[in-house]
Amino acid sequence: MGPVLAGVLQLLALIGALALAYIPLGNYMARVYSSDRHWRVEKWIYKGIGANPDAEMRWPAYLRGVLAFSAVSVLFLYLLQRVQGVLPLSLGFKAIDPDQAFNTAASFVTNTNWQSYYGEQAMGHVVQTAGLAVQNFVSAAVGIAVAVALVRGFARSRTGELGNFWSDLVRGVVRILVPGAVIAAVVLVACGAIQNFSGIHEVGQFMGGQQQWNGGAVASQEAIKELGTNGGGYFNANSAHPFENPTPFSNLFEIFLLLVIPFSLTRTFGVMVGSVKQGYAILATMATIWLGFVSLMMWTEFAHHGPAFELARGAMEGKEVRFGVGSSSIFAVSTTLTSTGAVDSFHSSFTGLGGGITMLGMMLGEIAPGGTGSGLYGMLIMAVIAVFIAGLMVGRTPEYLGKKIGSREIKLAACYILITPALVLVFTAFAMALPTPANSMTNSGAHGFSEILYAYTSGANNNGSAFAGLNADTQWFNSTIGLAMILGRFLPMVFVLALAGSLAGQKPVPATAGTLRTEKPLFTGLLVGAILIITGLTYFPALALGPLAEGLAS
Repeated sequence: MGPVLAGVLQLLALIGALALAYIPLGNYMARVYSSDRHWRVEKWIYKGIGANPDAEMRWPAYLRGVLAFSAVSVLFLYLLQRVQGVLPLSLGFKAIDPDQAFNTAASFVTNTNWQSYYGEQAMGHVVQTAGLAVQNFVSAAVGIAVAVALVRGFARSRTGELGNFWSDLVRGVVRILVPGAVIAAVVLVACGAIQNFSGIHEVGQFMGGQQQWNGGAVASQEAIKELGTNGGGYFNANSAHPFENPTPFSNLFEIFLLLVIPFSLTRTFGVMVGSVKQGYAILATMATIWLGFVSLMMWTEFAHHGPAFELARGAMEGKEVRFGVGSSSIFAVSTTLTSTGAVDSFHSSFTGLGGGITMLGMMLGEIAPGGTGSGLYGMLIMAVIAVFIAGLMVGRTPEYLGKKIGSREIKLAACYILITPALVLVFTAFAMALPTPANSMTNSGAHGFSEILYAYTSGANNNGSAFAGLNADTQWFNSTIGLAMILGRFLPMVFVLALAGSLAGQKPVPATAGTLRTEKPLFTGLLVGAILIITGLTYFPALALGPLAEGLAS
């Protein structure tokens, strides 16, 4: 079997698995967030944190819950790293430096999981499990909670109430993420991923020195890493490491995990707003972009010219021979179109245009299908923009799901789509203008610029993957990327929740003959076009200086 055919067959198998999970998982998540019953374990948690799960919140209160919980999480994770040297099971590792501890705390709390350290050489078992793994669960649940609040904004009318943040957070963890991660961890252990709390082992000589490996609760962290679109690996090689991702089957299974909740949330959206067709329209938009990017990536990585490429039957540099070009291409596109950031190959070694595709996937806002929750609310914001554009074309007040899109709503949506590009471009400009940050670049010219552009794109969009050639473990990059992650996560949430509150307070508008049918293929095409045009106009000059220049020169 040729590598191209193998890649296509894996893609078809992945699509089939996602299709089988779509309706049952989507319906189940809709029931989770619509039920008025609380499980016993949930009641214990509410009692422990002093929360009333039945108290409805308006958007400012919901936002305060999000920010307060996240702020405490950052502080706790920061302090846990700073005292690592005195913790049990630290494997002899010292306390993490202040700038790196801040960067890591911001990273895992914002669902970014950017890592400027070598996991197997820096973090002990307690920090990994009680710190990083816990944030993998709760940061994903926060994203889903915010998305559900926006969905309620569309579904409800004449009220400013969006539900209860604490209830949404706890249910997301207890009813969705924990059961899913347990099942996934068992599958990964069966595939060969390790799961233990062993210490550091000497495994022989390597290039004149002693080679060491340490164990860890890898399978359980790998499961929630992918299921919660987190991305932080136990080892520096991430999902290219055989302890995390042992076989081609486990590789495809991990891709399935990182896509299944974001895609299925479109079904949850359709059920909660009372029209599954609206969910299918959003799904079609996400799937169109995802399949288009996968096709482009596979074509770029398989069809590149040159003797070495032809002998290897594809661009094999930086790719695991266990997985090949096809599976690596699917993983790279899926991890950068979601907010996962896990890698089973090194994006810096992709062809020039291939590296540009991974970067463009993040620049779209990671909405196809995006992160757990963040992908859905990002796509719904773009739907509001598309409806507004359509309204301008026909000269009538735009409406979406029975809600008028007035000046307040479009201003909030515009702020949402502007904040992340502003963070990326401003931080990249400062890094390129100042003398010290450029010393971290391994390469010069277009590829070196791509390393820095990729880093801030990954941080501000809460992705977490890296271009592999940049030494980001410096005070400048730890501090500025950490700041970009926090602002890129929580400022958009402010606008999302404010928009949700505005929509929930409206009375429904009856559909008329002039209402745009947002469940039709025409709207899907309009939405795809709006996303690509807005992203292109925003980032094209920066892309032209980096991956496009490199790709055209090769």
